[in-house]
Amino acid sequence: MTRMPLISLDDHTVPVTVQNRTHLSPEDAFRIIVPIDLSLVFKGWGLFPGVRGVKNQTGAWDAAGQSRNPDLTDGSTAFERLTEYTAPHSFAYEITGFTNVLRRLVSGVRGEWTFTPDAEGTLIRWTYEFKPLPRRRWILHRIVTPLWRRYMRHGIDDARRAAERIALGR
Repeated sequence: MTRMPLISLDDHTVPVTVQNRTHLSPEDAFRIIVPIDLSLVFKGWGLFPGVRGVKNQTGAWDAAGQSRNPDLTDGSTAFERLTEYTAPHSFAYEITGFTNVLRRLVSGVRGEWTFTPDAEGTLIRWTYEFKPLPRRRWILHRIVTPLWRRYMRHGIDDARRAAERIALGR
C-alpha cells in the first residue's frame, strides 16, 4: 500500500528554515545528526517543550518508513515517520498525531535536514513545514512561526555542537 504524503502541491503551508555551518564533512554531520539522541538537541525553549526521548522506534532511523513517538517534556507526544533518507545529503520526516496544542493548529508537519558541502565543512539546513488546519494559517504565520524559528535556531545550534563533540569522541 502506497502512503500519500502529508503535504501536496495544492497545500498552502507555513515553512520555517534555519541553517548553520560546521567544520565536519557532510558525511560525518549526516552520520551523527540523523540518529542523534533528540534530548541532546531539543531541550525546550519558551512555550515549546523539549524532547525526553523516543518510544516505539522501528529500526535504526536509517530508512524511509521507519517510525517513532517523540516523548516531550510537557508530557505530550506525536507520531514521527521517516519519509526520505538520502545519505549523506538529506533526510525528511512527517510528524502527525500531536497531543499538545499543535493538534488544534496543524494536521501535521514535514521536516527536512540537508547537508551541503561548504568550503572545508558543511552547511546544515533545517526546514519545518507546517500544514495548518482550516482557518489556522494566520495564527501559525503571525504568532507561532516567529517563535518557532527561535526554537529551531537553538535546535540546529545544539545539533551542530553535539555532532562536533561526538566526532571528537567526547
